[in-house]
Amino acid sequence: MTHHAAGTGGAHDETTLKRGSLGVSAIVFFVVATAAPLAAVLGAGPVVFTFSGVGAPAMYVIAALVLLLFGVGFAAMSRHVTSAGGFAAFAGKGLGRHAGYLMAGVAMLAYAGMLIGLIGQFSVFTADLFSSLLGWSIPWQVIAFAGVVLIGVFGYLDIQLSASVLGVLMILEVLILVIFDVVVIATGGAGGLNIDAFMPSNVFSPEMGAGLLFAFACFVGFEATVIYGEEARRPKKTIPRATYASIIVIGVMYAATMWALGLAYGSEDVQAAAIADPVEFVFAANTQYVGEWSTVVMRILVVTSLIAVLLAFHNTLSRYLFSLGRAGFLDRRLGRTHRRFKSPSTASIVLSLFTAVVLLVFVIAQADPFLTIYLWLVGVGTLGVLVLQAAGAAAVVGYFMRNRGARSGAWANFIAPALGGVGLVGAIVLAVVNFPLLTGVTEGPATLLPWLLPIAAVVGLVTGIVRSRATKSTVDLSTGVVHIDEPISDGCDR
Repeated sequence: MTHHAAGTGGAHDETTLKRGSLGVSAIVFFVVATAAPLAAVLGAGPVVFTFSGVGAPAMYVIAALVLLLFGVGFAAMSRHVTSAGGFAAFAGKGLGRHAGYLMAGVAMLAYAGMLIGLIGQFSVFTADLFSSLLGWSIPWQVIAFAGVVLIGVFGYLDIQLSASVLGVLMILEVLILVIFDVVVIATGGAGGLNIDAFMPSNVFSPEMGAGLLFAFACFVGFEATVIYGEEARRPKKTIPRATYASIIVIGVMYAATMWALGLAYGSEDVQAAAIADPVEFVFAANTQYVGEWSTVVMRILVVTSLIAVLLAFHNTLSRYLFSLGRAGFLDRRLGRTHRRFKSPSTASIVLSLFTAVVLLVFVIAQADPFLTIYLWLVGVGTLGVLVLQAAGAAAVVGYFMRNRGARSGAWANFIAPALGGVGLVGAIVLAVVNFPLLTGVTEGPATLLPWLLPIAAVVGLVTGIVRSRATKSTVDLSTGVVHIDEPISDGCDR
């Protein structure tokens, strides 16, 4: 049985999120925060320059164009259906319920991997910040568990509070990058303004595949626009606009900053500089062109950027769990919302406890927070999100093939998502082939990490089938989907 977005007449409906609470800008804040632009530039930027040389900025342009093609179909489908179940619900609507079960398994593994892995990175960066600025020696384990609690509290409360915090943090990290970009471009960099980064001879090379993979990885999270659709104002317009805006903002920001870095070091020297000192690559250029004060601020904002991305991923995954609980795929108690905040409070608490338990296992095993927790889990998560995005592209085509009355044109409904899907499949191939580069793992059992994704997919499929038989009814992941072609009686579309 499908639940529509009808108003509740003031009574508490424990299976619905807070309607009409997020506008385009708030959703864009969540998505851009998930991409963590500052942390991504510092971490992936030197790697992309290492493999792609001066053509590194073009890798981000290529990734953005592929995702915009996918976004055309994604936006077209989101004008008809949107859900906190994200790509799992999309796959169920476009490819059939069994595909939805498969993607539900992949989604839970992918986003859990991203969340827990990023906590490892956050703990390392924060410990280093306290040590360098204040002289405090705080164990990374303490910081990691404190981070779980902090993020869990925000996830439990009203979504508008998270949106406000993310908005401030995102603006600050974007501003520090813009200052660097403007100063470098205004001064002309090391050898004057040029467009060497976008010349075909510098873009297309045998090594571009690895660079392109890391560029794609930096866009992880833009698909969250549809996850917040149930809480959006005028979702029929808000979700498509937020989708396009997110991809464009992230793409322009990355391309501009990478171009500025290339100018700062010079076309002939930027690759060697990235290889020689990847950790200080961005900081050194920023200190030279903007000043030491700015680099100190940048080091602080890296930590706040990671807080923002953790909050964004926690909110994303808690809504997945909420949606799957509401549908009966998982325990239905996960599908309940807070009476006051209308947040997925039960799912948020369960997610925080699960995160803490997994972290405790890594702590007991004496795992390195960066080399193991971060690189391994974020590597698996990135590959998983690429699989979800490719499945989403296929779901768009499948949806419009099934629903003739919803079609708006061959380009938006079939051609663009198909082309985007082909590009995303290419990204998946790059991720699998270059997985050792993505995770830093070249030997041992950890090289088998990509196999966790098909295992998770099978677990999802079996779970859906078993739950359907146990309840003697089909577990429909589109349960709770907001059918935004229909009138919404709470006034959100006015």
